[in-house]
Amino acid sequence: MTDVTPLYGIEELAAATSGEVRGAASPVTGVSIDTRTLNPGDAFFAISGDNSDGHLYVARALENGAALAVVAREKADTFAPGTPLMVVDDVLGALVATGLAARARSQAYIAAVTGSVGKTTTKEALRLALSADGATHASAASYNNHWGVPLSLARLPRAARYGVFEIGMNHPGEITPLVKMVRPHVAVITTVEPVHIAQFSGIEEIADAKAEIFDGLEPGGSAVLNLDNPQFARLAAAAHAKGAQVVTFGADPSADCHLVEVCLKADCSTLVADVMGTRVTLKLGMPGRHIVQNALAVLAAAQLLGADLALAGLALARLKPPPGRGVPLQLALPGGSATLLDESYNANPASIRAALDVLSRTPVGPRGRRIAVLGDMLELGEAAAEHHRALAGPLSEGGIDLVFCCGPLMHELWHALPADRRGGYAPTSSALTPMLASAIRAGDTLMVKGSNGSRMGPLVKALADRFRTAEEAVLEG
Repeated sequence: MTDVTPLYGIEELAAATSGEVRGAASPVTGVSIDTRTLNPGDAFFAISGDNSDGHLYVARALENGAALAVVAREKADTFAPGTPLMVVDDVLGALVATGLAARARSQAYIAAVTGSVGKTTTKEALRLALSADGATHASAASYNNHWGVPLSLARLPRAARYGVFEIGMNHPGEITPLVKMVRPHVAVITTVEPVHIAQFSGIEEIADAKAEIFDGLEPGGSAVLNLDNPQFARLAAAAHAKGAQVVTFGADPSADCHLVEVCLKADCSTLVADVMGTRVTLKLGMPGRHIVQNALAVLAAAQLLGADLALAGLALARLKPPPGRGVPLQLALPGGSATLLDESYNANPASIRAALDVLSRTPVGPRGRRIAVLGDMLELGEAAAEHHRALAGPLSEGGIDLVFCCGPLMHELWHALPADRRGGYAPTSSALTPMLASAIRAGDTLMVKGSNGSRMGPLVKALADRFRTAEEAVLEG
């Protein structure tokens, strides 16, 4: 068996968490809060949330090979003598302390990514770019909140050369404590858009909340900002106030990292960029102008962190969409197949426009149609109805043939569409599913998108299950 270098010694973890060791623990090679994804050797932190108590899963974690369980002192005596435990006053607090200890011992160059749109894809792109130059650790999935950030930090290997952390928020004041844990050398803000605006007084307050990412910058750190965004000046002023170097990206030729040439294709993009005076030619493995824009931020961050820019550019050809953010699925239909672009992870006005732009460039088969399937965009405040009606313009400009809508807010869009573009409307995604399934035909390309609360993910799964993929149909045939 191959030896695995421990992530933490038992004494080291006890010191970090101010914990009391009980039982005989194995070396800790990872950190987990979920038995479904736990690996042998992980320390299982039994976090209690609104809907579950991690202490109920300690036995399962240990059965699955956990090195030990980190448990609250008040519940420690409910476990059998000899059970390998780290007993602490507060489990989430212990996870935070572990993350802080990992950051304190690390010599890695650290980047933090936030923004209204594109955080996870940009984080993944930066992970790819930096990995080409050295060992890189990055947040898993969208682990960007009060437990996701310390969990990601706690998993930071001591030998990592680079670290990339995603930081999210939906209220003012959420980013500051998280970024003070991460202490990045480079902070990236992809863009500022009216997302979660129901929790804010306006777009300016959203920009101020994103600018909290500068609160944790290391001395001499850099802020990578979108020069094309209307909130740029406000963000730049906030960055300068924290002593940060501001590096800009965008299509504007005056940006420090700007586009020189670009070719947008259905499944990828090619571009030439000027990165702080260095010309770079590269291919992106994902389509979309918004992906190109954020790739500029990635290149700027890689340059600032000292990575090899040529290797970083080459690595971006391997960029693939995270789940629910544009993953293409092939549906087997009578007479051929249809393509489904799964954008079901979440939605806001900016991300729907970006997804529609990709759909407009995606080819269809003979007699095929471009179909947008849209669920409600949530947390848009008093202007929600207006934001939904306004999508009629991009749908027309993109040459989208049919639109299927679900949810009370998308009913506003439904009324704003011309009759020949109306595919179908239902109050819920489950009610829309059979209507959509009966309308799809071979050659179609459809894009499904909506906020998580609109439950467009189950709609995608229902279509995939009903039609299977074209490849599965061939294998079973």
